[in-house]
Amino acid sequence: MKVVLTEKPSVARDIALHLGAKDRHEGYFEGNGYQVTWAYGHLVCLKDPEDYDPLLKRWSLNTLPFIPQQFELKIVATKIAQKQFSTIKKLFKGASELICATDAGREGELIFRYILTLTNTSHRHWKRLWLSSLTDEAMHMGFNNLRSGSDYDHLYAAARCRSEADWIVGLNATRNFTVRFGAKGLLWSVGRVQTPVLALIVRRDDEIRNFKPEPFWELLTKYRGATFKLKGDRFKAPDAATEVLNQIKDHPFTIEKVITKKENELPPLLYDLTELQRDMNRRFGLSAADTLKIAQDLYEQKLITYPRTDSRYLTSDMKSLCAKSLQNLKKFKAKEIEVLNLAELNFSSRIINDSKVTDHHAIIPTGKISSQLSHMALAVYDAIVMRLIAIFYPPCLKEHTTVEGSSNNHPFQATGVVILVPGWSALYPKKVDTNKKENTPQEIQALPLFQKGESGTHAPYITEGVTKPPPHYTENTLLGAMETAGKLVEDEALREALKAKGIGTPATRASIIETLLTRTYINRTGKTLTATPHGRFLIALIQDRNLKSPELTGEWEAKLKEIEQGKYNASDFMQHIATFIRRVVANSDLANIDYANYGPCPKCKNPVIKGKKGYGCSTWSQGCDFVLWKEYKDSSLTEVQIRSLIQKRILTQPIQGAVLTLTDQGLLQELTLPQPAAATGRTSTKPRGYAKNKSNKAK
Repeated sequence: MKVVLTEKPSVARDIALHLGAKDRHEGYFEGNGYQVTWAYGHLVCLKDPEDYDPLLKRWSLNTLPFIPQQFELKIVATKIAQKQFSTIKKLFKGASELICATDAGREGELIFRYILTLTNTSHRHWKRLWLSSLTDEAMHMGFNNLRSGSDYDHLYAAARCRSEADWIVGLNATRNFTVRFGAKGLLWSVGRVQTPVLALIVRRDDEIRNFKPEPFWELLTKYRGATFKLKGDRFKAPDAATEVLNQIKDHPFTIEKVITKKENELPPLLYDLTELQRDMNRRFGLSAADTLKIAQDLYEQKLITYPRTDSRYLTSDMKSLCAKSLQNLKKFKAKEIEVLNLAELNFSSRIINDSKVTDHHAIIPTGKISSQLSHMALAVYDAIVMRLIAIFYPPCLKEHTTVEGSSNNHPFQATGVVILVPGWSALYPKKVDTNKKENTPQEIQALPLFQKGESGTHAPYITEGVTKPPPHYTENTLLGAMETAGKLVEDEALREALKAKGIGTPATRASIIETLLTRTYINRTGKTLTATPHGRFLIALIQDRNLKSPELTGEWEAKLKEIEQGKYNASDFMQHIATFIRRVVANSDLANIDYANYGPCPKCKNPVIKGKKGYGCSTWSQGCDFVLWKEYKDSSLTEVQIRSLIQKRILTQPIQGAVLTLTDQGLLQELTLPQPAAATGRTSTKPRGYAKNKSNKAK
């Protein structure tokens, strides 16, 4: 009897139906020489510290860091998991052949291998079913092309490293910070991935809080209905703008130069999961987690291909599938598809690129249509269908015109864009530029036909404005920052190049955001994500900059990818993680203060010096304006407190009921929180709320 293990019961039903295993038993289907069973996701997990040694149930700095010499596994502590595991074990023991049909990716591989290990059947030869969709055609092809399980050993190595690294960092860092600074049972959850993401949000909030709006004035003029702007920097004072206005108002306006340039704007690439989540958040305010859930449901309904992908390309063997899908989708998008010649689709390198597809190709519709979708599910499905159609449309031909003019020797410029051939943009009539930077208005004006040398009257005027801080993160922009390890990148090609070093994976980024929300480290208001006082306090407590570094986390993810490809040694990666967590634990003591110096300026890193009324940057004469005053409200800060703020960026002992922190921008802020416990080697049992985090670790 061949035993097939899937990740979910719903997938098991589809595969059992395909194989003809129609008889339903407790925990599996049977028939036609197959038994098809399932895991409820992760049935097996890593053991907790107390499973190795009961004394480790008590949280203490003396036992940190705890790194098992050999990680051990256990069944998830729920009745349904234990019952299903018993069924799987019995089937595995009696199988003539084992087939892994869990999700085709890192976590699916981990689920199967952990079960294989705990059922004591890892010595058995087994085969791997690799699916990118759940259609009958895909399953037929998959079962006809089963591969040896050993072909995926590198994938398992990466999955195991991810799991064990998150356990080591999450468990030890969480216990470390909770024991040192926990108060009233407060749990400080710290993780290899979640903490750098939280740090990104805190840093952006700090930039906004520290931002000082500055007024500016601009001189514009109207000539033949077009708006021209004075070239050069904005005016910092209204009198300067008025002076120039007076110099030109009685003089004619002359066209000096007309520059016209045509541009072919190519259609956007196909969706990977992150781009789909970003687009749905941008257009509909849908959270990343909700988009992933909807996409997974669409996949299980056989409407789209596997959604947890990081590729935006297809493989060369998928050309006929695209044509077939579009043919079937004519019932859904007849007007949009009828302009395409499905017999001669243009498969450019922006569509077909085998080198840029690893585990899974881009998300595309299978061609199946459903009339039973919810409003938001239909929106996600429609977006995926439209993206496949758009990729085969011609480019959008635009004409960019730059007109330069002058009045009394003062230069002006106007720009305009005319769409000559809509091409793919006709499919998106309300939004031509799908990659337009958020919160930046698209300034397009229709310009009349100007001739060089023409001249006439004009109407100059002055506008007043103020500089604006960077916007708060939305899930769209945060996902973009996670994808590029904190770098703000809107250019599609550059984002693709940086994806190898992103934070997390497309499959995990949504859960990271939801984890931060659940632990009340961040708030979601509409589309906006901001850090809570607890989240800000946690980031202030963490002294090891690497634990908050998006770049370092991105490097780790890149190494995991290299392990998947067999290009990097798994033991070297784990040794690096062990060294890292030892340093985090050792560097967490806030009492280690350098009394010989005040510390580096948070803004420019030059030494801080003492003045009459406060402490400031030693390069103040060169323009650095950082200063920390001795008097804070009705209290006087001591030199020890000053040194602690500058060197550690935090005072854990409250001043007038508030904890003071110093941001990277040199801004003093107060947080109202419970007073942390003394930073000693005290021991502690699990804090209240620990039971809600049963894994005792954090990603």
